[in-house]
Amino acid sequence: MALPTVDAGWRRGADFLVRSIGGLSTLCGWIAASMILASVFITCQMIFVRFVLRQSTIWQTETVIYLMIAATMLGLPYVQKLRGHVNVDLLPLWLSPLPRKLLAIVVLLSGIVVLGIMGFYAFEHWHTAFQRGWRSSSVWGPPLWIPYLAMPLGFALFILQLLADLLALLTGRDTAFGLEAD
Repeated sequence: MALPTVDAGWRRGADFLVRSIGGLSTLCGWIAASMILASVFITCQMIFVRFVLRQSTIWQTETVIYLMIAATMLGLPYVQKLRGHVNVDLLPLWLSPLPRKLLAIVVLLSGIVVLGIMGFYAFEHWHTAFQRGWRSSSVWGPPLWIPYLAMPLGFALFILQLLADLLALLTGRDTAFGLEAD
């Protein structure tokens, strides 16, 4: 009976991590879709209240805006998991497998750095709103830290999915840019 090697254990752990992050990204996709659906229902309710009942609306417009922003931010990791972001793959198609893999690593690391910077400033903005008790200037006036939380959370989850993609690429679980080796 062959004993499992350290490399096999590490690969199993990496595979479990990639699958777990993928599951979290899928959950985020479901949450984002639910937020969009809720926005549609709230918009329909708002139209009914305004034009049928001839009453004013207080919270609906702002809620729909916040839900759509949160859906966009929380949907980022799911779209990344599906490779649904805009992609120009002309250069990867021209490259042989090794340079293609190196380019994919550079692209993933660059994305992580840029999103890390954006996430840092989004967190700083959220923290300021939370700490200072900022509220919306509307009649409804919800605390702004609640909708602002979607930004650092969305960026953090997107970075997590990019790290999972990088790990999958480095362990051979995935190919560079989803292209097969020549």
